[in-house]
Amino acid sequence: MTPSAPRSRTVLVLGANGRFGLAAAQAFAAAGWRVLAHVRRDAAAGMPSTAELVRAPLDAVGVALRGRATPDVVVHGINPIYTRWEEEALPAAHAAMDLAERFGARFMLPGNVYNYGESMPERLDETTPQRPSTAKGRIRVAMETELERRAAAGRLRSTVITAGDFFGAGSGSWFDAVVAKSIAKGAIGYPGDPELSHAWAYLPDLARAFVAVASLDDLAPFERFAFAGHSLSGSEFLAAVERAAASLGLAPARGWRRTSMPWALLRVAGAVVPLWRELARMSYLWRVPHVLDGTRLAKRCPGLTPTPLTTALADSLVALGLAAAPARSPVPAPG
Repeated sequence: MTPSAPRSRTVLVLGANGRFGLAAAQAFAAAGWRVLAHVRRDAAAGMPSTAELVRAPLDAVGVALRGRATPDVVVHGINPIYTRWEEEALPAAHAAMDLAERFGARFMLPGNVYNYGESMPERLDETTPQRPSTAKGRIRVAMETELERRAAAGRLRSTVITAGDFFGAGSGSWFDAVVAKSIAKGAIGYPGDPELSHAWAYLPDLARAFVAVASLDDLAPFERFAFAGHSLSGSEFLAAVERAAASLGLAPARGWRRTSMPWALLRVAGAVVPLWRELARMSYLWRVPHVLDGTRLAKRCPGLTPTPLTTALADSLVALGLAAAPARSPVPAPG
């Protein structure tokens, strides 16, 4: 379980301009890795200054990397538009696997709970049976099955880290689309039953987990980890959002209004609005309680500590441009 020295290692982050990809590039760079950041055009704001941009379509990345360092790890951060996910996600994943296999690199995939389906138990870990109940879930299972197949054949080493709903590090999630959408007007929303548990993943923490796992030198050919993140009821999550907002001076004088998700409207309107149709198909995730058991990850990477939820939420609101960054006391230097 001794970590390899990260400063001599190289990571290729595919889709480095995406929310997860950018967070991964930042975390690996902060840990001293050489970062090859795959982008289609210019780098997104926040890209580490030390990252080397690889401007190319996915199918041309191998050519673009000629003459550069060979990556030890390939992180798959490509996530197609949600309404095109069923057509594009699996081909993109296979292309990324082929690339990692070509380089002899370990392939790392951010997984999610789609795999477990509507009948999933409340507590999920690496051994939970995968019984997908949607097309997106079946695609997720197909990705991981292919990784296991290639690992068994000795072709590709890989790791899946399964996480809950993303928040933090910008926009593009339930957090900014529903929870914080009207926070400036004194309202916060929640997509599901506020009394049920739901799994959330603060992206900077998840990205650091990828670095920690990638730095282990005794990984099996195929590994799966569950990332605990913050799993709590909707009411508890909204209470934490209110505390975070108050710490940023966003608390309304008349108190907060809480709103819910009009799922019935989404189902009807989904006949003409493709995104709403896709969201409605996955609505069970807000009706079925679930938490991720991160015991195995914590044992393998004991140095990982989650950002306190209120702090993570405050930083997420700042990243959305809803408030200025709070002044915080510097962390004392050790010794």
